[in-house]
Amino acid sequence: MNKRQTKDLLYEQVSRIGKAVSSPKRLELLELLAQGEKTVDAVAAEASLDIRLASAHLKVLKEARLVEARREGRFIAYRLSGDDVSALWVNLRTVAEEHLVELKVEMERIFAAPEKLDAETRRSLLEKARRGDVVVIDVRPSAEYETGHLPFARSMPLDEIRQRLKELPADRDIVAYCRGPFCMMSAEAVELLREHGFRAHKIADGTPEWQAAGLPLAES
Repeated sequence: MNKRQTKDLLYEQVSRIGKAVSSPKRLELLELLAQGEKTVDAVAAEASLDIRLASAHLKVLKEARLVEARREGRFIAYRLSGDDVSALWVNLRTVAEEHLVELKVEMERIFAAPEKLDAETRRSLLEKARRGDVVVIDVRPSAEYETGHLPFARSMPLDEIRQRLKELPADRDIVAYCRGPFCMMSAEAVELLREHGFRAHKIADGTPEWQAAGLPLAES
């Protein structure tokens, strides 16, 4: 094999990753699996796919070694093959947000802009949450919270907030987060909390962004 053939082979191998993440739905599946292991049925329901199509997308991601599968009774559960795959999703999205005006405009149209945290503001939030100056709530499903969550965050799934309002202090800021900046659950939570008089805000970070910044997660 000559040098040209060797280079072509190397680039071809790397391109397998590019091909695997070239589908919007497969990107969504990576974001979902960055929250923790899920069965095909759960992934299909979250991504609004039928099970057969979800399985096909997951097969492509598995062939690119981005996800791993294990059988759990009659179900097959998938997980990311490493934290670097979660970071890949975060980096792809960050580059897109930086360079694609169309994405910025669409996000501003659809979402009320969440607060974007940098290294300093992440440390500041962590310290405020540790002291109890703010209350951080994780509005994802409880199973995702148990897999990993921001330190000092409380689990308060979106569909439980209305029944659990009395658990939240009225004299402190409430900071909500979910799966990342594309996730709408935190926006819904903030809207609900503000309707009931709480000082509520949301942040763009989910656990993938927190990990990509080199910060530890807590586990239940």
